[in-house]
Amino acid sequence: MDTAFSLAAAALQDRGISGPLDCAIVLGTGLGRIADEVENPVFVPYSEIPGFPPGGVSGHARQLCHGTLHGRRTLIFQGRAHYYEGGDAGVMRVPIGLLTALGSPPLILTNAAGSLVPEMKPGTLALISDHINLNGPNPLVGEEGDARFVPMVDAYDPILRARLKTAATRCGAVMGEGVYMWFSGPSFETPAEIRMARLLGADLVGMSTVPEVILARRYGLRVAALSVITNMGAGLHGGAPHHAETRDVAGLATSVLRHVLRGFLSELHADG
Repeated sequence: MDTAFSLAAAALQDRGISGPLDCAIVLGTGLGRIADEVENPVFVPYSEIPGFPPGGVSGHARQLCHGTLHGRRTLIFQGRAHYYEGGDAGVMRVPIGLLTALGSPPLILTNAAGSLVPEMKPGTLALISDHINLNGPNPLVGEEGDARFVPMVDAYDPILRARLKTAATRCGAVMGEGVYMWFSGPSFETPAEIRMARLLGADLVGMSTVPEVILARRYGLRVAALSVITNMGAGLHGGAPHHAETRDVAGLATSVLRHVLRGFLSELHADG
């Protein structure tokens, strides 16, 4: 096991947190309140875990929450670090890789995203089916050995996606599905970039998630990702995105995401 992952796992073990876990969840901008439902929570600030990213962005608490969520032992990452904060595409390497020391649970990533299609409206959810990364940065740049050549077919696990779809249907949540295109940020996309993204086949745009999916697949984790649609892309239907809108609309959609996660977790092990 990577030494950095072992050190992070040891820090959590000192707080009574150990594997195996049933699930891990990364909460995006404005979605931190999901952790309010965790029973017997243990909170650990990122600043107290070796190798975890410092700093912060409005709408991200930057702490771990461990406990029982809807009957499952769950580790919640309240906030993530982004490439745009320091220019490191692998900034989430230790938080993601740490999960290999905790039983390699399935990982659910959430984010706030802009929509490029009118059917996916602000305040609704979208399941990510695939992604486009034309930024250039990749979190595996600099690694040695053949393990860095990670296959990305079905990177977004089909079984996890099917279970999330079922959970959404059962609770009546409106959830689309589409391809997510990663932009580096922190500036929002221009209308011309949005038109380009649509031509390339993107349905969603955002500034996170893709490096984490690549890292998760590198370490053998099953992963799925959900977007909360917070705005329309720049120039589409009056779209002129800004961070306050992203944070506030995501917060309003928390209750919908909470219902979907509840249904997902309750059936998590039904497929064995």
